[in-house]
Amino acid sequence: MILRCASCGSANRVPPERLHETARCGRCKTDLAPLAKTLALHSAAELDELVAGAKVPILVDFWATWCGPCRMIAPILDQLAVEYQGKAKVAKLDVDSNIRTATRFNVRSIPAVLFFKNGKLVDQVIGAVPKPALESKFKQHSAAA
Repeated sequence: MILRCASCGSANRVPPERLHETARCGRCKTDLAPLAKTLALHSAAELDELVAGAKVPILVDFWATWCGPCRMIAPILDQLAVEYQGKAKVAKLDVDSNIRTATRFNVRSIPAVLFFKNGKLVDQVIGAVPKPALESKFKQHSAAA
């Protein structure tokens, strides 16, 4: 995965299996902030690479920019990404740009939050749910990692 440093703008390659760790920029040595936030995925290949190499549970939000409920749960997912940093990883994938990937996982309604563990899909939550409901599922899958 390529992450850009917010301080100096340089591109940093981070192996997916190490995304749960705190990474530093190779040039300026500052922490790479995106690791503590929801990671934006741009392709099926990035999703597959992230899921296959992860040592922690992965939560992937299938969303779209035009979707109001998707925008409603985005801050919740960002909070969970910070709260569970090092224990789990939160990512999002735009369904409009990745129609085949959404179809592959049978995503018919958004937001759809899919949980992956050990490279396999283990659970999903469909629709905009309140933080306690999403956090309960999140804890369930991150605790048994």
